[in-house]
Amino acid sequence: MPETIAARATQASGRSNRKISWDLVRTCCVLLVMLYHSTFLSTYLHHDLAPRGIVFPYQVGASLLLVISAYFACMTIGRGSLLRYWWGRIARLLPPFLGAVLVIYLVMRWAAVPGWFYPSVNDLWWNLLMLWNWKPAEYWFIDGSHWTVPLQLMGFTAAALLYRTSWGHGRRMIVVLWAAVLVPLAQWPLRVADLSEPYRTVVDGIGMHRWHLFVVGVAIWLWSTRRIGLLHFAAMLAACMLGQALHNYTETPEGLIADWGSTVAVCVGMVVVALTAAGPDWNRVVPAWLAGRIRWFAGISYGVFLVHQTIGYIVMRELDEIGVDPTLQTAAMLITGTALGWALTHVVERPVHKFLMRTYDSLAARRRARSSPA
Repeated sequence: MPETIAARATQASGRSNRKISWDLVRTCCVLLVMLYHSTFLSTYLHHDLAPRGIVFPYQVGASLLLVISAYFACMTIGRGSLLRYWWGRIARLLPPFLGAVLVIYLVMRWAAVPGWFYPSVNDLWWNLLMLWNWKPAEYWFIDGSHWTVPLQLMGFTAAALLYRTSWGHGRRMIVVLWAAVLVPLAQWPLRVADLSEPYRTVVDGIGMHRWHLFVVGVAIWLWSTRRIGLLHFAAMLAACMLGQALHNYTETPEGLIADWGSTVAVCVGMVVVALTAAGPDWNRVVPAWLAGRIRWFAGISYGVFLVHQTIGYIVMRELDEIGVDPTLQTAAMLITGTALGWALTHVVERPVHKFLMRTYDSLAARRRARSSPA
């Protein structure tokens, strides 16, 4: 996400001048993702699991993380070289994703659950290549949380390409943002009409039905930095909320059914993100002892996001087999996801990102030395 879930929260010292409010919002978003997966989606996908005593059935956290990502893309894209910016985002997103896919694949093979998806070597390659958004019926997710990764990569790349041109600045950028909202809205009746497979492949593959989440993030940045007025921002926000409402319609044998709970939750979250961007830091209301723990979790949150779901289901299934209470199973999934996310952050995300950025800077310095006069 032009800034990923853990962006600017992955510094080795754990101390920075960033606002605690952003770390708290990120932390809450990832926790909502984990609660949705552990209490609702777990039993929806695996009927052999015991029903949960507490259920959070709203798909909200991942969508808001994309909004936050787009906002921080605008905050950081003008700092330094555009190519370095793009490479930095790729270097942070891609290595931990690849590592997470490999780890989850090995765990699914090692701790295979009878009747559950047992991935083949081909499934591993398809997931590493992120082919599920294009043909989900043929390429199954090893971990369903990973749907955000290709959208982020496309978002980073589109942002960098637009920023190089006049379409990434001023009034032309406003035109691009409105088009990114209105075009998906206009084609929504086609998307739910069950048209040809090539049409669905392209529309879903490029994530057109989620473009409004990126637009909201950019609009929040424009408004919070006084580049657009409140009425313009409100109109754009309303259009994006409509896009979210249409996205949350599901086609069933009985017809289209709306998930208004998730829609309202995401729309409220958009407002919270906007107020976080425009308002003061929350450091006066967040105790110091809690702020440190929030920053710690925000720093590993991308890793947690990547590895908690599928492995967490396997943990819950093993505990269910021996009669552990469903609430304790949920707690075990949250703890396992946090521990694995911490490991992925420290073993893969941070060191590989540092290595790739140092390599880029070294090559860039050599290029400048060769091109400069003696």
